[in-house]
Amino acid sequence: MNVDETVLPGLGVRKDFVTASGRRIGVVEMREGETELFVSTWDDPDTCQASIPLTADEASCLGNLLGGQHLAMSLAEAHKDVPGIATRQFSITADSPFNNEPMGKAQIRTRSGVSIVAIMREGEVVPSPAPDVVLHMGDLLVAVGTQKGLDSAAAILRNG
Repeated sequence: MNVDETVLPGLGVRKDFVTASGRRIGVVEMREGETELFVSTWDDPDTCQASIPLTADEASCLGNLLGGQHLAMSLAEAHKDVPGIATRQFSITADSPFNNEPMGKAQIRTRSGVSIVAIMREGEVVPSPAPDVVLHMGDLLVAVGTQKGLDSAAAILRNG
């Protein structure tokens, strides 16, 4: 995928790419730190159809969602020939009992048999996270296990 980067004098940097359907999607990273997501019109890649200002937390969350989906799909593909193994993503919400707590406190592996194989945080991947990694709101945990185990892990992360 080719990402075009354009310096916008006095504003910041525009980074975008063209989708298979011909739409241009990207972000403008403002000098002051704001981020704006945009989508072009079908007929003119320089005409903006939608522009959505994002806070730093929102941009981070969107990056986690998109990056986590790609990582989860890759893992699912890698495990497709292993019967009984599935991959799922879990979000850490503000009301999660494990928000701002070390991951080990949840005892996911011990209680459900599920392995947390990565954490997507602010668009970055934390592979094979150790139990002392502190979970934060917006983190996307990528887990591998049985369907029953993944259901149990979801309940643990939601309810404690």
